[in-house]
Amino acid sequence: MKTPDGCTDLEIPAGVSLVPSSCRGLQYMPGEGLHLRLQARADLSTKQISLFNQNSHVQGCYTFHCQSCGEVIIRDRKLLRVLPLPCENWGALVGEWCCHPDPFANKPLHPRENDCFIGDSFFLVNLRSDLWQEPKANTKVICKRCKVVLGETMSLETTKFYMTEIIIQPSGRSFPIFPRSQFVQSVVAQYLVELSSARSTFRLTVQDLEGKVYILLWLLNSDSLVIDYLRNPESIRKFPFLEDASTNSLSAWNAVKVLYQPCVKNKNEKLASSWESDISVHSLTLPCATCLELLLILSRSNATLPPSLRHMNSFQVAFLKM
Repeated sequence: MKTPDGCTDLEIPAGVSLVPSSCRGLQYMPGEGLHLRLQARADLSTKQISLFNQNSHVQGCYTFHCQSCGEVIIRDRKLLRVLPLPCENWGALVGEWCCHPDPFANKPLHPRENDCFIGDSFFLVNLRSDLWQEPKANTKVICKRCKVVLGETMSLETTKFYMTEIIIQPSGRSFPIFPRSQFVQSVVAQYLVELSSARSTFRLTVQDLEGKVYILLWLLNSDSLVIDYLRNPESIRKFPFLEDASTNSLSAWNAVKVLYQPCVKNKNEKLASSWESDISVHSLTLPCATCLELLLILSRSNATLPPSLRHMNSFQVAFLKM
């Protein structure tokens, strides 16, 4: 308490409330101070990271960059068709749509040279004309400069790029520089929102290319607001990929609130197994390094919350910025 003589520490007797009865949404937590619950409707105009203009009428030349280092993966590719792919289980639903034998049996969807097919968390393109030698099926696509796994070859004609690893820009534009953590959590947050909206699915497992589960994610809400005040430059030196270059900055972000459980080092094996066998749980496949990056982002978000808000039942709480 500040007085004319200086600042004095006062002990609050047990059972005494510091919150006036006329104030709603305020709660005093010992050791943490006042908690204020806000309910506001405001357009913060926070700019989301645009992955790609998912418009079938888009035409023009585009360049594919490695998001981590900016290396050009595909240069000046003229795209005539940019089409969304059906959901993963579309083949199993054909029997419900058609009264005759499956007309799409043994006919996988392969993009042509000027096509880009967009999946839930990946792009499908034809790389055959961009390589000196014929690609091998079921092999990883690695950035020549930074050696990051960008995707994998699905067949001799089709290559899958993961949205967390690739930025697609109209040719001629400069490469946009985003902090790695901002890009990863924005992609995953948008993916969660689209998944919950399109399929009413709120739980998903995050796994690597080998099918190993790293994280269990449970979406709580998609209309949260996170206000950051970055004051400690030490965190930038320790974890540079987690922060923007600016310090002492105040910023507001739209975010999604999630529950999560880490599954590394044999943690939560039974829970992960039950989620994998549940048809209502979706799976998100990412490179191993990106799975670990996402887990670090979630852990850091959880650590910034007051201790009383870090857990909900047996799950940990975190926010992913849009």
